[in-house]
Amino acid sequence: MKKRFLTKIALAAVLLCGCTSQKTSSSSKTDSNSVYQNMNINSDIFDTTYAYQEAPETDESADHYNKSLDELTEYNNLFDIYNDYEGINNLKTINDNAGKQPVKVDQKIIDMLKEAKKFYELSGGEFDITMGALLNVWHNYREAGIKINEQQANNNETVGAPVPTKEELEAAAPHKGWDKIQIDEANSTVYITDPDVSIDVGGIAKGYAAEQVAKDMEAMGISGGYVNVGRNIRLLGGKIDGKTWKIGVADPEGSGKSVVVIDVDNSYSIVTSGDYERYYVGEDGKNYPHIVDPSTLYPADKYHSVTIVTPDSGAADCLSTTLFTLSIEEGKKVLETYTKETGNKADAIWVMDPGKVEDKNLHTSGDFEVTYTDGLEGKLTW
Repeated sequence: MKKRFLTKIALAAVLLCGCTSQKTSSSSKTDSNSVYQNMNINSDIFDTTYAYQEAPETDESADHYNKSLDELTEYNNLFDIYNDYEGINNLKTINDNAGKQPVKVDQKIIDMLKEAKKFYELSGGEFDITMGALLNVWHNYREAGIKINEQQANNNETVGAPVPTKEELEAAAPHKGWDKIQIDEANSTVYITDPDVSIDVGGIAKGYAAEQVAKDMEAMGISGGYVNVGRNIRLLGGKIDGKTWKIGVADPEGSGKSVVVIDVDNSYSIVTSGDYERYYVGEDGKNYPHIVDPSTLYPADKYHSVTIVTPDSGAADCLSTTLFTLSIEEGKKVLETYTKETGNKADAIWVMDPGKVEDKNLHTSGDFEVTYTDGLEGKLTW
């Protein structure tokens, strides 16, 4: 597959909503059929793009956008595992104090950690934010690998960067476990008892933050739009024209087209995890993306993308990451368990190379095969 080397995350799902205008910092009153959209590209906020829309546009729309961006920035700073912020105890602070002392934190961190633990249990341990030691090995190799790949490509050299050894991965893998994480809500502290264990929330942070921001926007009476943190899309009610939202699942080749379009209504979330973002090419010629399979210790290679459609964006983020490392049948069982335990319906779309799986809903779209859960029957356009 022909791909580009990416240093920033590109959107993996495309909103096909027929916007009538796009603005960046100002607003004015227009007719009731208009929409308001703002895009902010900022590598300091979850290292991704942010898009916000509401309808109809009013004099307060720019303030609403800025409020949502400020809130998103707060979540970014709290959930950051790589950077310190003055006056804030964040996840990096917790990791830095592993084996040393409990860290007093904002309730927002505790709430997110509790949600992550819920999905650890729901997925039978497949979704595990405590395996930060292993993920950090891959993170360091990937960051270095992206730079090496770009330099090699610029010099017209054979592209390939070092890959961690099996010994490195096996040494890091055992350092995990929720039994090492102590959450004391009464004292608002979090303590990692093992100095070699760390937390990595890459599979939940953006979706969880998008959900909290969206809920606050809805509490203000805002509707007819969406919050889109990278590929974590949370709709704010239905479209103003009464039609359904149309969400395109991106072509992994980067053509800008969609392999399938989903018809969605009301306050649903659509979250995609893909192997065509945040990856590098190893010395063996293989692509190494960012989602690591805990059973193999290597990046998952079953699918090019997994998209989840469910009301809660945080749940959708966790589920898309979880299903990326599981078989289709195992993934469907996780979705059934989630629906049974929460009452929220969840559907999935898998995009992969031809010949990978057999499924009754399998469909060929361009160079790929796509399958989906029964709940999306009649809601997909090819």
